[in-house]
Amino acid sequence: LVKLFGRVRGGYAVVAVIIGLMLAASTGIVGASVVLPGVIALPVMIKNGYQKAYAVAVPTSAGTLGILIPPSIMLVILADQISHQDADAGDLFMGAIFPGLILGVLYILYVLISAYLFPKLAPAPKDAPPISFAIVFDVLKSVVLPLLLIVAVLGSIFSGIATTTEASGIGAAGALLLALRRGRLNFQVMHETLVKTTRTTAFIFGIFLGATAFSIVLRNNGGDEVIWNAIEQIPFGNHGKVIVILCFVFLLGFILDWIEISLIILPLIKEPILGMGFSLVWFTIMFAVCLQTSFLTPPVGFSLFYIRNKNVCRPEFGIGIGDIYKGVVPFIIIQVVVLAAIFYWEELVTWLPAYVEAAQRAGG
Repeated sequence: LVKLFGRVRGGYAVVAVIIGLMLAASTGIVGASVVLPGVIALPVMIKNGYQKAYAVAVPTSAGTLGILIPPSIMLVILADQISHQDADAGDLFMGAIFPGLILGVLYILYVLISAYLFPKLAPAPKDAPPISFAIVFDVLKSVVLPLLLIVAVLGSIFSGIATTTEASGIGAAGALLLALRRGRLNFQVMHETLVKTTRTTAFIFGIFLGATAFSIVLRNNGGDEVIWNAIEQIPFGNHGKVIVILCFVFLLGFILDWIEISLIILPLIKEPILGMGFSLVWFTIMFAVCLQTSFLTPPVGFSLFYIRNKNVCRPEFGIGIGDIYKGVVPFIIIQVVVLAAIFYWEELVTWLPAYVEAAQRAGG
């Protein structure tokens, strides 16, 4: 990919976005989707004179797509919190595809346009080899197996062959086979993977327990009624109420992690949203895009901390936290623009789930 886009101004940043997109569709988490593009692309961008804030913001922002594009762990948890037959994990996965792809395309367009308008942001490399058929063939050969894995995971869900849990097993098995084929699977890798997976799962369930306990206390003390009455008092009509809720979630993202917001806020506002007659899939995807911005908004933006790791932002790069904060601002704006587009064009989310459901009924 670096050879393919190397001669394009901003090409290395485009590669970082593409890697983030592929990881997003493979892992469903943010950590790997931020760290790996950062480790691969950031040294190359800094070496070629890219502006620090610009260079560090691209992998940081592209990695957040991992929490939106299927098979997103966040969408699975949101579906569990909604617990509604019209908005299961499969529906949310299908509803998130177009918004996720639109975000990825807009990221790439921003990178290319900004690099063209402001050449000092991303100077064109002088030693990049010209594009040839051999380079294109190498790129296709390197991405075909990961793409097949993505198709296997998402295709099994959308076709109804496997549930989201079963599809995750397919993905894990496929990843093991890829590692085995490339000679990277050994006892040490398996041990580290199992330990980290167990630890992460334990951390998540610890957060689940705390958030669930908080929700139970809140509800037993009349919290549901307080929230519902507050929403009813919002004087802007039903669509205005949705905007206020999303603004509140967006602001919460500055100080809370997405898991706490999902477990505490979403169950409280589910009934009012249903009462207003809105599609739960449509609202939940907007809710997810709001939560996605929480990974970029300081002071608790997790992507900002992932990229700040000394193994990614090496000390010799001279990148400070201020560079990261400044660099991600355009990407936050892009996310807000996509959120507004979803709000005004509900079909961006609802068309694909409705089409697949109709096709399944016709086939059944």
